[in-house]
Parts: sequence; C-alpha cells; structure tokens
Amino acid sequence: MADQHIRLYGTTWCQDCKRAKKFFGEHRVPYDFIDVDADREGLRVVEESNGGKRIIPTIVFGDNAVLIEPSNAELAAKLGLRTRATCPFYDVVIVGGGPTGLTTALYAAREGLDTLVIERSGLGGQAGVTELLDNYPGFPEGIGGAEFADRLVAQCQRFGVELLSAVEVSSIETDGQYRVVKLTDGNEVRSYAMLLAPGSTYRRLGVPGEEDFIGAGVHFCATCDGPFYRGQDVMVIGGGNSATEEAVFLTKFASHVTIVTNGPQLTSSKVAQEKVLGAPQIDVCYNTVVKAFKGDHKLAGVVLGDQTNGSEEELHPAGVFVFIGLQPNTAFLRGAVDLNDAGFITTSPTFETSMPGVFAAGDARAGSTKQLVSAAGEGATAALMIRQYLQSVREAMPTDAVEHDMAAAM
Repeated sequence: MADQHIRLYGTTWCQDCKRAKKFFGEHRVPYDFIDVDADREGLRVVEESNGGKRIIPTIVFGDNAVLIEPSNAELAAKLGLRTRATCPFYDVVIVGGGPTGLTTALYAAREGLDTLVIERSGLGGQAGVTELLDNYPGFPEGIGGAEFADRLVAQCQRFGVELLSAVEVSSIETDGQYRVVKLTDGNEVRSYAMLLAPGSTYRRLGVPGEEDFIGAGVHFCATCDGPFYRGQDVMVIGGGNSATEEAVFLTKFASHVTIVTNGPQLTSSKVAQEKVLGAPQIDVCYNTVVKAFKGDHKLAGVVLGDQTNGSEEELHPAGVFVFIGLQPNTAFLRGAVDLNDAGFITTSPTFETSMPGVFAAGDARAGSTKQLVSAAGEGATAALMIRQYLQSVREAMPTDAVEHDMAAAM
C-alpha cells in the first residue's frame, strides 16, 4: 500500500464517518480527521468536492483522489487491499487474520499446504491496534502492536500464504469431503480443512446513550482514537489488563485519565497496576458503574453510580474508552458448529469442532486464555492437528480425486 496523506472530512455524529474511521483504524491506516462542524475551511473543501452540496464523509487522498460516502469495499479497493481469492480451492482456509490465524497459516504454508486467510477487518487483529505489546516473549523492551502485526504478515507472505482483508464470511458448511466458506459478496471458497479463528471484540456496557455516542465520545480503541484527545480529560471503563494498559497509553495525549471500575480493586496484572497507581495523571474510581451517557450530537457527560452507597454523580470527560472484556465474533457460526452459552466455539482436545475437518483456536475458542502468546501457541497446535487430519483424508481418497483437487488449486 502506497503511503497516502488521507484527510477525512466529516462530523462526530455522522454514522458513515464513524464507519470510515473504524475501517482506517482497523487497517492501521493513518489519516487526519477534520470536523466540518468546527472547521470552516474543511466545510469549504466538502462543498467544493460535492458541487456545493454538504455530503460526508468526503475523503481526500494523497493523490488528490476523492471518495464521497465510500463503502468499505470502495475503501479497500482504493487502498489496494486484496479482497478476492485467486483460487476456488485450498488445502486450508483460515477464517480470521489475527495472531492465531496467521500463526496457523505460517505453519501450514511451511508444510507446503495451499493456505488462504480471510479477515473481515485488518490483518493482525486486536494485536495490530494495540500501542505496545509488553508481555510477548523475546521482546524485552516490548514491541508496537502494528510492527508485530506487520512482521507476522510479512512472514506469512514469505511462505506464500494468500491473505484477504476487509472480507466478511457469512456462513460455513460441509459439501461431501469439502468445507465451504461462503462470503457476504456472494463468492465462496472450498478446502479440505478449515480453521476458525475469528477472535473477539470488546464488550459494550449496554447503558443509555452508549450506542448514540460511539465514535462521538465513546470509543473501544485507544490507539485509534486517543490522539484526538490531546490535552483533554478522558475516562477509561474497566479494571483489567486492557483497561489499565490503555489508560497508561492515553496519558501520552490526555491531560488526565479517570479509570472507572465496578470492583473494589483493579484486576490487572501487578505490573500494570503499578504503572497506573504510579502515574500522577491517572485517578481510579472503585466500586463505580456507568449509568448513562449524556449529550446531543457529542458526548457531554457520564452518569456514574457508587455501588457502596447508591449515590450518583455526573462527570464531563471529553472522551470515554470502554474495556470491559471480550465477546466472540461467532454470530455467523450459529447452527453450523457447537457454541457454548456465551457464544464461544467448543472443541475437542485436538481443537476440532463439531463439524469434522473444521478446527477452532484463539480468543473465540471456549477455554482459551485470551492472551497473545497462547493465541499464537494455539495457532501452531491447530496447524499440527490440521496436518494430521489432512493426512487421514488423503489416505482415504482415490488418487484421481486428489489430482483433480490439486489441479483446481493451480
């Protein structure tokens, strides 16, 4: 992808603007956001680009190309992202391009297996939009999430893994000896084996006003949106590792960070807690829950409830970052493979799901630890299990059928 100076002209309340910002954030594409409600020159650019009309988002690229209200597919095409598979058949198709899926792909490709990775957002998953990975073995000073993701992608490419991003899977099914992945664009790909590694996303609070202000004061990615709050007060909801680590990161931009947690103490690692408690810019509100978000087009206030005495108060941070746990990205799998009550994929000890030939690993697998290093470890283990499965499949197949599938993949 060529370097492009991208300017996104929009507003904080525009839903399509929020979607475009989310797309750029997930794909780690830098851009400048110009709020045309507050920037007269920005509004002039929008009107000039739209024949006098005020249509947002208006996105201007470094080559002076302009996209008006672009879809994610149009953004992907402009950025040069690969969104179409080159073959109808692969040995292994991996749904999910985070550390788990990419590790499986790396191991599979090194075994000489034709491997395709399909990622609905940006390759690298949540690790790619984390400011600093401080607990991955072998990096004593830590490593930036974007750099880690880029290295893993480059390693997969070195071994010939085919990588698709901004491509969403609608469903999976079995067709005889094949596993079929159906895509939301109407296309499908087939394989002998499949790995499900769709990962998870941050849970929402589910309180009044949250949905209204997502992208307009309420956020789930400090790396993506923290720089918008330079010199301002922000709030972080949650008390675990993600919340505390992102709170420390936000001190690079915000003048003050308030952590709100519903427990009597932080639940993050001791190291993370020490960083928080030793930061003069950070305060912690314990035994406190969010009752509601208030405002018009932008977030104006957060109503907090004290669980010890039932009192309420309203604070006025410029932005709020929510880190209260994860939910699996498995809605597209309901009815296809067994899920537990929380929506996580259940597997056998060999990581195989209830659908033969379909394996699962990483954050979306029931029983996983939701840690980066174990995500990579599960990816490697899944690759070994898939290799054993493919050996058994090929031993049972007639020679002419194997040759036919190999030809289809060429």
